[in-house]
Amino acid sequence: MIKQLHSMGVRSSLMYTAGIASIGLSIASWVISKGSENAGLDRADRWGIFVGEWAPTLFALGVALRMEELREEDEMQQRMGTTTSTDTGTGMFDKSQGGRTPVHTQP
Repeated sequence: MIKQLHSMGVRSSLMYTAGIASIGLSIASWVISKGSENAGLDRADRWGIFVGEWAPTLFALGVALRMEELREEDEMQQRMGTTTSTDTGTGMFDKSQGGRTPVHTQP
C-alpha cells in the first residue's frame, strides 16, 4: 500500500501536514460542535476525539512514506554509483549491518 501511495505521488511531507491539520481540525470541530449544537459537551467531545484520532495514522503513514523515499534515494544512488556519508557508516545510520541502524558516536 505504501509503495502504491508513493507511486501515486503522495509524499511524506503531505502526510505530516495532514496530521498537523487534523489536530487543528479536531479543535475546530470541538469548538463548533460545542457552540452550534444543543447536544451538549459530550457530543462535542466525541467529534473532537473522532477527528483527533486521524493524526497518529497520518503521522504513521508519513513515516512509512519517508522510509520508502529513503529506500528509493538509496537505490538511485547505487545505480548512479555515488556514495554519501551514510554509505560508509560514518553518518547517522550505519548500513554495514544491512539496515538503517543508528550509529552511536562519542562527541
